[in-house]
Amino acid sequence: MKNFSHKVSFLLIAALVYYSFKSIMPNDFSKSDAPLEQFSTERALIQISQIAEEPHYGGTKAHTKVREYIITELEKIGLKAEVQEGYSLTQWNNMTKVKNVIARIKGTENSKALLLLSHYDSNPHSAVGASDAASGVATILEGIRAYLTNNKPKNDIIIVITDGEELGLSGADVFVNQHPWAKDVGLVLNFEARGSGGPSFMFAETNGGNSKLIKGFKKAHPEYPVSNSLLYSIYKLLPNDTDLTVFKNDGNIDGFNFAFIDDHYDYHTANDNYANLDRNTLEHQGSYIMPLLKYFGGADLSDLKSENDHVFFNFPIFNMISYPFTLVYPMLLIGLVAFGWLLVYGVRRKRLQVNEIFKGFIPFLILFLFSGLIGYFTWPLLKVMYPSYKEILHGFTYNGHWYIAFIAFLVLGIAFLVYHKFSKPEITVSHLVAPISFWLIINIALALYLKGAAFFIIPVYFALFALFICIRQKKPSLVAMCLVCAPAIIMFTPFIEMFPVGLGLEMLITGSAFTALLFGLTLPVLGFYNRKKLVSYIMFAVALACFVTAHFKSGFDETRQKPNSLMYVYDADTNAANWLTYDTKLDNWTRPFIDENAETAPSTDIMYSKYGTGFTYSKKAENKALPIPIIDISKDTIIGEKRMVSLCVTPQRYVNRFEFFADKQFNFNSFNINGVDKKLYESEEFAFESRRSSRLFAFFMNDQEPLNLEFSFPKDEKPSLQFYESSFDLLTNELFDVPERAKDMIPKPFVLNDAVVVKKELRF
Repeated sequence: MKNFSHKVSFLLIAALVYYSFKSIMPNDFSKSDAPLEQFSTERALIQISQIAEEPHYGGTKAHTKVREYIITELEKIGLKAEVQEGYSLTQWNNMTKVKNVIARIKGTENSKALLLLSHYDSNPHSAVGASDAASGVATILEGIRAYLTNNKPKNDIIIVITDGEELGLSGADVFVNQHPWAKDVGLVLNFEARGSGGPSFMFAETNGGNSKLIKGFKKAHPEYPVSNSLLYSIYKLLPNDTDLTVFKNDGNIDGFNFAFIDDHYDYHTANDNYANLDRNTLEHQGSYIMPLLKYFGGADLSDLKSENDHVFFNFPIFNMISYPFTLVYPMLLIGLVAFGWLLVYGVRRKRLQVNEIFKGFIPFLILFLFSGLIGYFTWPLLKVMYPSYKEILHGFTYNGHWYIAFIAFLVLGIAFLVYHKFSKPEITVSHLVAPISFWLIINIALALYLKGAAFFIIPVYFALFALFICIRQKKPSLVAMCLVCAPAIIMFTPFIEMFPVGLGLEMLITGSAFTALLFGLTLPVLGFYNRKKLVSYIMFAVALACFVTAHFKSGFDETRQKPNSLMYVYDADTNAANWLTYDTKLDNWTRPFIDENAETAPSTDIMYSKYGTGFTYSKKAENKALPIPIIDISKDTIIGEKRMVSLCVTPQRYVNRFEFFADKQFNFNSFNINGVDKKLYESEEFAFESRRSSRLFAFFMNDQEPLNLEFSFPKDEKPSLQFYESSFDLLTNELFDVPERAKDMIPKPFVLNDAVVVKKELRF
């Protein structure tokens, strides 16, 4: 019977782990024959197939085609769509002309409007953008169509499909700061993606407290809410923004982000396509928009501001649980007092042995130390073992999920082995004190510095209840104890996967740490196993199987393509040309242009990249007859202590962007780009003063318009401007004989790639 209960409890824990993943999102999707008043994933997929046929970044024919398609779809619903045009110079010093698609549904009352937000541009230059963000556009189009079938909103509903999000939230900047409708907005629902699958996470964004937002979200009662207050606390610390950030920062408008992050390896790549988009993920987005439209379409959106924050987290059956920050310290105090009382109670009943309590810290400290070391060093070691992983710049490999599983099972193997050596079933109750102590220390730190994670106290309460049962019963029912441990397993098992998936495999340490911490909370079950050594061997075997599987999936093939890069750069001043690449490992596609004898590329910051990626190899190239842009200086005069210059740069070929640089030490008194002044921050005296490198700005071409610059600087200065004119046509340009990539290769994302570049310098 003892072995039977062990097996049942083990299977029950495995089932809870499985449930923790499967319960957070739909496991099927709605078909095209769904009732018209319901969201249909298959109907939304038809729109995605049209939007994500090919890359559609600003300036391409596909970009125009997608915009016109969205306008047509809005008109089919019965809405009048408009195109808002305007220039945007963002905080990242990216400049472009955007063309937002906007529409408005008139409500029955004169109140604040609900705004639905996504973007229709794909990331330059090879991303197809099915998830990011054709999925968001389709969610809005299908959601609004279904909603209007049987509903008339009280609040106006504004639809904004922005342009230029991928260039620095440019479309949102133009709408919020230039369109009169922005002043009418009371709440924003933004639909985004940072991968091509997995659950969609909700982030509540506000400049004040979140309490009223969370209360409203709970009243809307979405079927599969996936969120917690820790996520937004971490999100605010990361350099990742969405269009909603502009609404919050510039318009003081609150909102919700809905974004999925799994299959992160597809993000901003040619693999972000219709085929790879997870249908259940799109269903999850639909499960958000419908109840939120119904609730916030009729709610008072003028009363969402609050000074109070709520701790919140999703949990099956209850959907979303929340409580105010004011309860964080009282709940922590309750946990500490209950822990102290249980220690006294357990010692008096002679169930807790003081010497064994202290000995119980030994296995848990060993486990925590080894889990930290494993999580910290695994990714660096993997990059040594598999140098090709360095080509995946965002750090999440195609076989990344197998490494997460490998780490989890390896830590579990160590945990069972350590507790086999240092613990026995009869002293488990005393050894349970150590992990509870760790969790309480963590909660003290969170209460002081990261209140958004204060819900970590909830599993501690259940652990304290388990400790109480173990004190009262020498041989507690392991099945019953599984149920006591269930909240911790359901709440925190997804965390093992979530952080490495979203932030890259360098965050494997979070997966290993959560595995160790969760083992501690399940000690009321696992600690009573009398064959821990055998279980540890099983865990090691599974870990080995995961690693072997990952190894056989470590190479590149037609479904797991190798990212690579190639650029041609011509210096018009020196009449010299070079081939350049960011690749650390050359392949059959790059070798005809840059072989192993190529020089190491000089360090340079000429091309901005998201992850600070620099060129690796350079080789001299044949000069091509590239048309040089015409530079017309219409004004160069000195007024007082300033020298004023006006010039126009006109490209003589089809180009996609200009990028300008000047010595970091040089200061401009003012700088105007196509009629837009570079704004000065409060601490700045000069334009571009706080730039971290020599880069001034990038101008992304949309209509092949000339670039007009007006700037001033101290008259005694002798500045020089370097600029790079880039086109993304290396593979199609008739001057070059660059073949298409093999099927096991894709263009490397997050860098300027497949580009023909002309460099020019202006001296004054």
